[in-house]
Amino acid sequence: MGSEPEPFAEGSPSLIRDVSGAIWTPLFRKKCSFNRGDFFKVMDNLIRNPNINSSWLFRADILVEHDSSQALTGDTVADETSPTPIIVQNPQRDPPLDQTCLTYYGSGADETGTSSSMVVYKPHVSSHADVPFYHPKVRGVAFLHEWDSKTNEGTVSTHYHLFDEFVSSPKLVRTGLHLLATLHKHGEGAKAGYVKRVQHDTVIPQATVQSTYSRLKKRYARRLIEEWVEVTDPTKHCFEDLGIAAFLIELWAQMYRDSPFPGFVDIGCGNGLLVYILRQEGYSGWGFDARRRKSWDNFTDRIDPTSENETDHSLRQLVLLPAVLQDQQQQDGELAQRAHDGLFPKGTFIISNHADELTPWTPILAAISDCPFIMIPCCSHDLSGARFRAAAPKEKGKSASAYSSLVEWVKQIAHDCGWEVETEMLRIPSTRNTGLVGRHRLEDADTTDIPAILRKYGGTSGYVDNAIKLMKTAPRGH
Repeated sequence: MGSEPEPFAEGSPSLIRDVSGAIWTPLFRKKCSFNRGDFFKVMDNLIRNPNINSSWLFRADILVEHDSSQALTGDTVADETSPTPIIVQNPQRDPPLDQTCLTYYGSGADETGTSSSMVVYKPHVSSHADVPFYHPKVRGVAFLHEWDSKTNEGTVSTHYHLFDEFVSSPKLVRTGLHLLATLHKHGEGAKAGYVKRVQHDTVIPQATVQSTYSRLKKRYARRLIEEWVEVTDPTKHCFEDLGIAAFLIELWAQMYRDSPFPGFVDIGCGNGLLVYILRQEGYSGWGFDARRRKSWDNFTDRIDPTSENETDHSLRQLVLLPAVLQDQQQQDGELAQRAHDGLFPKGTFIISNHADELTPWTPILAAISDCPFIMIPCCSHDLSGARFRAAAPKEKGKSASAYSSLVEWVKQIAHDCGWEVETEMLRIPSTRNTGLVGRHRLEDADTTDIPAILRKYGGTSGYVDNAIKLMKTAPRGH
């Protein structure tokens, strides 16, 4: 259905007969090819995920769902009501909003073969001044679906229940058009059998992570952004690492519910912000990178407050020279004082966040030391540290993009190392947002042959030379 939305003429009669006497003003209507089932499927998703219509919002929490016999039109009754708090991204700036969502099922097709169905949003406000800026300043918003069973065609339309003191504004009209466009797009997608390419919140529930993210953002964001010393974008990096920290905090709460936290190490820690946030939240751990950053002066503390030794700093300038590369290490003495062998205490949680050269090494190091991990791939490097492009996955339906190919490649390395890999599309402001979690070993993990894996995935020739070059080049900006 490629037709343009049709605005209702000013003064058009209401299409909704409200038994309470409320007047509903029609805004826009558009032809559609999706039926009532798809309409309700889409509206249920939009109710639960208001962030689809507004980036200022996180989600809606459904407090209760129950049947109702409230009538709105002559032949339509409400079968379900949902008191729904809308959760905002920044509670310091934006107030949350409670609203009731009413679902109306038509009693059947009339003599013309047309049936009507509707969903209504009723915010819990008494005047337009009480409505937050992210919601239309109206008493209610209605989405009406009309379906002709004879032609298998229909229309969807948006309607406002206005306040008595209503003053028209271009923004209010644009919002009505936007709401209709979103409904129509998702409805046609549902009819066509659209399936989301990625699935979020498969490891940790959305609400849990978002609540922790809101708390962290409230506590840290403003100060971190104001005091940023790197040349990179402070907003992006702060919100990104706060989002990752929120996910890790909730993942660890799940993993270590009945046992003490074993500590973490962030390999390729970059600016050190993630290490800083996690330590501020009470988690013991440290990070290292081949190149020191300006921000380390602000983010570094001592693991042992009584020690002046650099090895007790939470952020350290070290180059990874894995113990499995003993022959290469012996040939080079330049890195002796700045090298880490990649061996960690058993159970230490390994973080590999946009670690680039260290990304493919992450599941290997984790297997050697028996450590759980998360890796968030970014730039593509092979096991020697050289840039390369992983081959596109052969599995049908998989994307052949460079990033998707990298993700599938490192997942395969992890699997060969004996890891069961869980995939989470992290809700962070980055297109490189695939989180790969390894916390469970496969049954045959004890038979993992690390040297054979290194050979299978291209070998490590040139690793030491590339590590030396890495120390001498400027840090990347991601």
